[in-house]
Amino acid sequence: MPQFTNAVVYTALTSRLVALPIDNIDTDQIIPARYLKVTDKAGLGEGLFSDWRYHPDGTPRSGFVLNRLENQGAQILLAGDNFGCGSSREHAPWALIGYGFRAIISTSFADIFRNNALKNGLLPICVDAGTTARLLKLVENSPTVELTIDLAAQTLTLPGSEAVIFPVDSFAKTCLLNGLDELNYILSFSDKITAYES
Repeated sequence: MPQFTNAVVYTALTSRLVALPIDNIDTDQIIPARYLKVTDKAGLGEGLFSDWRYHPDGTPRSGFVLNRLENQGAQILLAGDNFGCGSSREHAPWALIGYGFRAIISTSFADIFRNNALKNGLLPICVDAGTTARLLKLVENSPTVELTIDLAAQTLTLPGSEAVIFPVDSFAKTCLLNGLDELNYILSFSDKITAYES
């Protein structure tokens, strides 16, 4: 099957998580508007949460979560409610992926952001407030705690083997599990399309 560029084929992901429990994080906070001039995704990870990550002179803010040593290399972001609200810029999931995130956990996502994320290989996982509170407590008690995401089973497994089931659009799930974008999903049926045209 053809795959989209830099596709992430989801089987299972085990990773530490970064907690950023702020509600209503909008796309301008995820990737400020000054980064939207680029036509290439390369390097957008450097601009992720730029106004929170860096001082005006470009030096890192030591207190920001992404700049902490224990969070380097984490691939799961735990965010507050209504993540990705604001403008429809596709640069937001590009920046998150460019930084290294493969999944975002929140109690809710803005619709356009969620769709853009799924189309670009980033998995938005919606959980209830109780699960979010437990996850925040886990990170607080053990900053290097790891979670396992199994997209095929649609489960988020916490330490102690507690599994939380999360919803995901079935078409998006198929694409993610096969590393396909929408166009390449259609092209995967090219033999049948050709036969029909004939």
